[in-house]
Amino acid sequence: MTSSGPRADRGAGQRPGPGPRPADGAGRQPWTPSPGDRRWDDPVVRGPLVARRDPVRPAPAPVRRGPAGPAGSRLRRFVRRHGWRAYALPFLVVATVIALVDVVGTRGGDPGAAAPAAAPTAAASPSAGPGTSAEAPVPDAEGEGSPSALPPPAPAGYVEQGAGTVSVVDGSSAVLGTGPLERFVVEVEDGIGVDGAEFAEAVTATLGDGRSWGAGGRLSVQRVGAAEAASGDYDFRVSLVSPGSMEVYCPGVGTGGYTSCRYGERAVINLARWETAVPDYDGDIATYRQYVVNHEVGHALGNDHEQCPGPGQLAPVMQQQTLGLQGCAKNAWPYPQG
Repeated sequence: MTSSGPRADRGAGQRPGPGPRPADGAGRQPWTPSPGDRRWDDPVVRGPLVARRDPVRPAPAPVRRGPAGPAGSRLRRFVRRHGWRAYALPFLVVATVIALVDVVGTRGGDPGAAAPAAAPTAAASPSAGPGTSAEAPVPDAEGEGSPSALPPPAPAGYVEQGAGTVSVVDGSSAVLGTGPLERFVVEVEDGIGVDGAEFAEAVTATLGDGRSWGAGGRLSVQRVGAAEAASGDYDFRVSLVSPGSMEVYCPGVGTGGYTSCRYGERAVINLARWETAVPDYDGDIATYRQYVVNHEVGHALGNDHEQCPGPGQLAPVMQQQTLGLQGCAKNAWPYPQG
């Protein structure tokens, strides 16, 4: 049986489409989607309209990278690891350098200071044997100063410049006096032609005298030799040095090659003064030798300079008698009455 109408034009199994719609004013039929059509507003393509739960965030700004390469990477890792310390470190380094420069400049700026930073280059160290030439820096030094007008030179009877090194005069003495013991070493510069044993005996006799620093049981003294000098088992040294080596053993003190001095543990006796004394002693070399030993050892024991107490009175042994008596009478002893 033959059918008529729309179904007769379709193949078997096809679904009937919706019927024709009325034409619009221009006689055109409105568009009707078919099962094969896909448009932007088709729910199959677009899916259901659902609001997003998370807000839309703007894309992150591009990250600025540091220096490229291994050096830049190490720098970034260092900064990340140490934080503010990475910035403080350069300032600490600069501050340390400035402080060191300031310290060095302060110590080296006054060549005439009484406490030079550099040690004498030809002085023997406390632990060294005879003939050695190195000493550690010492904290202070004292001297009688350099006279403004040097007296006429004495007749040449001594060596102006020795070898620049000193040797310990070996040997020892008994303990002289009572009270706390002070042990001392005697040294003589090499090449000055002085009998070391005679000089050591003169120093020992002066310091062991009852009018010296041990008077009244204040202290006792003992001379010790090379073994004690090498081991450092002593308290001070008494050294006889030529005028030309005075600034080596008393750097910065300003002896002018004329006066004696004390530098650290060492009482340095100027050979020229030992041999000729000074004008105010009127040729009394023996008394002047006692004075200069007691004066410089007095510094080693911690005593300062003193002034003349008045015209005609005995000069204190710590008065700078080498430069003048200032109206006082010469005196070689700390305790003249014993």
